Amino acid sequence: MQAFLVAENLPDSYGQQAEHFFLPLLESLLPAIRSGRLKVLGIHGAQGSGKSTLADLYRYCLQELGLTVAQLSLDDFYLTKAERLVLSQTAHSLLKTRGVPGTHDVALGMQTIAALKTLGKDETLALPRFDKLNDDRYPEDDWPEVEGPVDVIIFEGWCLGVPAQRDTELAAPVNALERNEDQDGTWRRYANAQLAASYQNWFAEIDYLVMLRAPSFECVAQWRLEQEQRLAAKESGKPVMDAQQIERFVQHYERLTRYGLSVLPERADCVLALAEDRRIIDLTHSGERYE
Repeated sequence: MQAFLVAENLPDSYGQQAEHFFLPLLESLLPAIRSGRLKVLGIHGAQGSGKSTLADLYRYCLQELGLTVAQLSLDDFYLTKAERLVLSQTAHSLLKTRGVPGTHDVALGMQTIAALKTLGKDETLALPRFDKLNDDRYPEDDWPEVEGPVDVIIFEGWCLGVPAQRDTELAAPVNALERNEDQDGTWRRYANAQLAASYQNWFAEIDYLVMLRAPSFECVAQWRLEQEQRLAAKESGKPVMDAQQIERFVQHYERLTRYGLSVLPERADCVLALAEDRRIIDLTHSGERYE
């Protein structure tokens, strides 16, 4: 654990949370992982909730146990900048911005998971990666490779497992972005239709879903700003978006984030409830609650 904290520049408090919540959960899943019954472990969480860090932790721990892990993010399957530009010209201008269902290459995502499940000894597979600073997919030559056979796939994403809304729930805008730039609801109906179709098939690949539940959507903008600052410090030293730009950016995610917070706790296999400072305050797993 200490080596992981140092490598990821995480405080000791994260290690304490891991010892109390994350690692016991992973230990309970190990028999299913080792037997092959749990092939895809999903992690859902709003922007900045810590889902990527949790995925990194689980990959690290499982690799320490000698297991082969493939780590995927929903974000790595965003359509390219050029593809989203075409989509914005043919369907709705807001689809130029990555985020909502309809801006991912679902076919590539499903093909990747299918290939990982059948990857044989001495076979390798390149895993798609998205460059958020340049808002485009990395060249294929830069994708990391995993060698088979793969014991478990860790798949994390901000709307993982969220079902589509009913048509009546799409009528009223949830923020200024929808009110001013999607007045007739075309954008949100498009995203919802995509979510109802191919995305549900994609999410059905998940064998066990962990939810990092934010206390409210209001926390997400601040979390996203902190995430942007960390990414900038790691990559370039200069944030791509300032606070005002992030406030507009997260509005693309607001509708489904709010909906996920309301419906996913009943659907996820495990729910880790977060405080505003991202501390875990309780865990609900198989009908039992731990604090």
